[in-house]
Amino acid sequence: MKKTWMQKLAGGKPPHVVQLESAFAGVPAGARLFIASPRLLDERIALIPRGMVQDPVDLRAELAAEQGADATCPVSTAIFLRIVAEAALERIAGGTPAAEVTPFWRVIAPGSKIAGKLSCGDDYLQLMRDMERTAPA
Repeated sequence: MKKTWMQKLAGGKPPHVVQLESAFAGVPAGARLFIASPRLLDERIALIPRGMVQDPVDLRAELAAEQGADATCPVSTAIFLRIVAEAALERIAGGTPAAEVTPFWRVIAPGSKIAGKLSCGDDYLQLMRDMERTAPA
């Protein structure tokens, strides 16, 4: 049976740091690479203030610095961001108001590679960003 996005969000390995034996995804051999988790990203995105956005590259840099690593894995982070987004969309489809789910649109920009894989599409991401900029808190 296929896992739901919520199950994927809850599962997986805990965050950890590995030392690369060979270069990977633009990170050189010997570097300390932080591997986050869907749950960690979910919690972190929830802390981004309403109406603000954060670039995934900046988010990865912050996480790496906090963990004493040289970088955060861009590949797993992209996968985990999609899990966070689709889990939120799954909750919305189940009746949870958008204001009560993780605001993934604050990290995933319309037109980005990750956005192109989401079930909601670019228009939804832009709508949510626009609504947060114009609506009172």
